[in-house]
Amino acid sequence: MTFEKFGLSEPVLKALQATGYTTPTPIQQQAIPLVLNRSDLLGCAQTGTGKTAAFAIPTLEILSSAKGSGKGYRHIRALVLTPTRELAIQINDSFAEYGKFTGLKQEVIFGGVSQHPQTKSLQEGTDILIATPGRLLDLMNQGYIYLDHLEIFVLDEADRMLDMGFIHDVKKVIRELPEQRQTLLFSATMPGPISQLADSLLHNPEKVAVDPVCSTVDKIEQAVFMVHAADKQPLLEHILKQDSNRRTLVFARTKWGADKIAKNLNKAHIRAESLHGDKPQAARQWALQNFKNGRLKVLVATDIAARGIDIDNLTHVINFDLPNIPETYVHRIGRTGRAGAAGIALSFCDGKEKAYLKDINKATGQSIAIVDHPFQKATAPQQNHPRPKKGPSSKQHNNFHRRKNQAAAV
Repeated sequence: MTFEKFGLSEPVLKALQATGYTTPTPIQQQAIPLVLNRSDLLGCAQTGTGKTAAFAIPTLEILSSAKGSGKGYRHIRALVLTPTRELAIQINDSFAEYGKFTGLKQEVIFGGVSQHPQTKSLQEGTDILIATPGRLLDLMNQGYIYLDHLEIFVLDEADRMLDMGFIHDVKKVIRELPEQRQTLLFSATMPGPISQLADSLLHNPEKVAVDPVCSTVDKIEQAVFMVHAADKQPLLEHILKQDSNRRTLVFARTKWGADKIAKNLNKAHIRAESLHGDKPQAARQWALQNFKNGRLKVLVATDIAARGIDIDNLTHVINFDLPNIPETYVHRIGRTGRAGAAGIALSFCDGKEKAYLKDINKATGQSIAIVDHPFQKATAPQQNHPRPKKGPSSKQHNNFHRRKNQAAAV
């Protein structure tokens, strides 16, 4: 199947051809016709399935085909709400790429930077707005953004909105939207609160689900290293020094952990940067850009920050800390092995994480291979020796003799 089969206009097809896109991914095959038919959509797909194009392409087609498109002041006709700054920038780049011949204009807004350049651009009008919840609400309250003319609303990464505590902000935004609109909701997982939100937000939606959330890409080679927590850092350094030219994304459970891992790697003369929500926007963009262009070979990230990472030819993913949710494992390793390419996903598992590994194997229907490594002797289980009985404490000893003397005196 080709994109021509969707009946797309010449400007959109021309842009897709310029990017080298010829064959739509499974989610694009399912979603694009439904969106073009103006149906509400509930999409469930894991990272790396082409989800952004699944809503960007039909949105551009609908807006560019409308009568009077591009004439006069540009009211916001499409809003894409996404959880992170990195993801907002990535989506904006996609709209710019796919829509470069349509005459449509898009803007992106997010927090952590000065609002002045954003408000200045918004005053000139835009057709499409990509935004994070906090900055959007802030500029709406200041009177810079009105959504009265909105036609299409896209809520992307809904489950991550929930994880990051943005769901209340999302609901505030929804209350400001016009009743007559087309709504597209995408989420990698469907926990209860997201299902409830979808029920209240969507009107007779069509549903698409591609790649069950707990399936892994066949071309990703997976392995587990059983290792004590204290030996994870030296094991990571050993692996990274085997091939310093490969680009590796390392996952940490916490922001503090990501900083510590990156700091220790640099001490070991392995250049690395951390990426998480507490870092300044400029530092995050610098690290991400250098990782994308290959100047930085190792990036240590938390799950939330990594949602905005979309990098071609990422060869290795290493789970320094195993996640306690199987779906998170699938999303992490899905950063490699994209577009039919091969990839390698390595995981470190200490004693406290064995239950997580068991859950991952069960949910994904596999048994990830456990491999040998130089620190294996240090991970051998210690023998259980009987604990020696403690003698009486000094207090117990004194009480015993006091009672003995009292008995003798009687």
